[in-house]
Amino acid sequence: MCCVWYIPDVQRVQKKLLIRVMKRYLIIYSIGIMMLFSCNDKKSDISEKKDSPELGEIFISVDESFRPVIEQQIKMYQQSYPKTKIHAQYKSESDCMRDFFFDTTNRMVIVGKGLERKESIFLRDSLGYLPGDQEIATDAVVLLLHRDNPDSMYTKASLRDALNGKSIRKKTFVFDGLNATSTVRFIRDSILLGKNYDSSIVRATRSSAEVMDYVSSHPEAIGVLGISWVGNPEDSEQQKKMQNLKLAYVQCEVCEGKPFVKPMQASMLTRRYPLLRPMHYLIKENYKGLGSGFTAFLKFERGQLIFRRAYLSPVMDFEIRNVQINSQIP
Repeated sequence: MCCVWYIPDVQRVQKKLLIRVMKRYLIIYSIGIMMLFSCNDKKSDISEKKDSPELGEIFISVDESFRPVIEQQIKMYQQSYPKTKIHAQYKSESDCMRDFFFDTTNRMVIVGKGLERKESIFLRDSLGYLPGDQEIATDAVVLLLHRDNPDSMYTKASLRDALNGKSIRKKTFVFDGLNATSTVRFIRDSILLGKNYDSSIVRATRSSAEVMDYVSSHPEAIGVLGISWVGNPEDSEQQKKMQNLKLAYVQCEVCEGKPFVKPMQASMLTRRYPLLRPMHYLIKENYKGLGSGFTAFLKFERGQLIFRRAYLSPVMDFEIRNVQINSQIP
């Protein structure tokens, strides 16, 4: 009888011990899981939510051709969101693209072109998502002349001949850099049809501001730069620099009668002025951060109104009215 009742007692004790051990393991396991998720959440907060559209700082690179208008955009955004800081570095287009591809601290660039298909594929494979790419405005490449320069009207063909050194009058073309800028790339692609210019008649400066300074002291020079630097008649600094300068007319190729038109906002909006190029933002950000907030600002009404006020061509449709103004671009 003792043996009959002894075995069930042992089994009962073993069962109770097993249940206690399992309960302890379950408690330890549950605590471990909770701590793991807690750590992951904290890590996620640190790595993915370190900034927002209203808070934080970001480093971006901007094509130097667009500096005046982008400075206005950044100033207005930071005034609207005082806890944000956008550190913008103004560089050549190729340097901006190099930052975008290889600098991990750079999340956004503003340049004169979108991503090519092979570039998008490379970034998608590298980042695990497709970067943002959108046109936000249309810029014009202008020909800046000394006020005493007698030649003020150009066709694409005559401009091509002049860049090839075939012009009767001696000319010096002044760029904001030789090989790396969006302006040089535009001239090669749109005017020279992929060919090179005569390097003997081309001079490089370090910035668009230096282009203006050089042309103002050399009557034979033709400066090539973005209209953001010279096209705002309400900017007193620009108008002061333009006192000794003027903008060339370029023949409209889509107009009846093919008139020569000046690079002004109206001729940009109607595409009558032929030397137009897009302004794009590219962004590496797959969450709602400061970069996403700034791009939304640029492409919607407030940012688009700033582009319009700077006398560029916004991509958002606004009503166009015929008005009479007293001041004109020289």
